[in-house]
Amino acid sequence: MSDPSPAAPQAAAILDITNAVCPMTFVRTRLALDRLAPGSLLLVLLKGDEPRRNVPRSAAALGHQVVSEETDETGVTRLLLRRA
Repeated sequence: MSDPSPAAPQAAAILDITNAVCPMTFVRTRLALDRLAPGSLLLVLLKGDEPRRNVPRSAAALGHQVVSEETDETGVTRLLLRRA
């Protein structure tokens, strides 16, 4: 995966939950989103099929925006969320 371009939006915070398991993956994501100002970006690093399905879906269900989602060759997904 390449580095974001200079025009790419900058995350206000980064949350690494690559070693967490569900349901803690979304619990930690929600807590991190709650600490941000509305409109701020959170970059979530996660790993595994279950978190890759559940975290974006749960965030969107709460009104947050999934800005981008990329998975690299090691299986780590970079999920960029915008707080509602």
